[in-house]
Amino acid sequence: MVQEKKKIKKTTILLAVLDFLAIVCLFLMYGPISYFRNLWVTSAMTTKSHKYLARTFFNEDTINKIVSGNYVVNSGDTTDASIIKIGQIKEKDTYESIYEEQILKKDEGNDLYKIVEVTGPNYKGYMAVIYDPSRVTLGTAKYFGRGGQTIDKILENNDAILGINANGFSDGGRIDENLGSIPTGNVIKNGKVIWKSSDSGNLIGFNNDNVLVLYNGTLENAIKEGIRDAMEFGPFLIVNGKPAEVKGNGGWGIAPRTAIAQRQDGIVLFLVVDGRSSSSIGVDMQELINIFTRYKAYNAANLDGGGSSVLYANGKIINNVSTLRYIPTAWILK
Repeated sequence: MVQEKKKIKKTTILLAVLDFLAIVCLFLMYGPISYFRNLWVTSAMTTKSHKYLARTFFNEDTINKIVSGNYVVNSGDTTDASIIKIGQIKEKDTYESIYEEQILKKDEGNDLYKIVEVTGPNYKGYMAVIYDPSRVTLGTAKYFGRGGQTIDKILENNDAILGINANGFSDGGRIDENLGSIPTGNVIKNGKVIWKSSDSGNLIGFNNDNVLVLYNGTLENAIKEGIRDAMEFGPFLIVNGKPAEVKGNGGWGIAPRTAIAQRQDGIVLFLVVDGRSSSSIGVDMQELINIFTRYKAYNAANLDGGGSSVLYANGKIINNVSTLRYIPTAWILK
């Protein structure tokens, strides 16, 4: 009898807890405070495999309304490459901030790059600080357009020492060497269009002067203006020193992120932020802008994120990712 009463008590407590959680969930999803609802929907709808998380609670009209109210304003501006002064990097005896010291103070014995840990209240990430932008290029999978590769193989094929994922891809999100081959958006390599999905787009790339160019325009004009390597993604976060205007949470929710930037002195920044864990939930577009602003990025753009976000260097994965995805392209340091 005593055992039976204890069992009934445990069951009652469990049901009470479940009822409480259900009430909290319903309040967050359908209550008067829109923040969590918007975050839930935008985070789910920008993934490849988890859109069902939004559709479980909301119909398409509600989802579309939420998505349309959270976005990054595209200014339409293109990078003014003349403002970037490559080769004017100087170490200092004193630094104006810890962020400046992290960038300008090189690791002993390594003049090419350093890895900086980036942290915030709910996130952890890593930034590769690259001092010579002429050695940054776009690496492609060996069988680009037919099959993707994990980033370690892309680096190996391109004799690179460091890299981050670049393009998104449209052919599935599973771990499969026959997938990750179809890039979302246009791709330029060595001054030639190697993948065309439209006549124009928001290109993220480097010109022949090794300046990171965020470009709004046609592929034909991009080639004429000397863009040597580029891929299409976004949104643009900072253009010519001006941060983008973010409406709501920016439309991308909170997730693992990969992004690229360049300072006025030419230093290139590869950023990866972990997400979807208790130690690091990820960041939204505004927080990406905030991070790059602290490190004085002059031009910055978001790349493909989520389960694809990875920084690989020194023969190992630097950030927290369990399995490497097959991807079509990567920004690499040779």
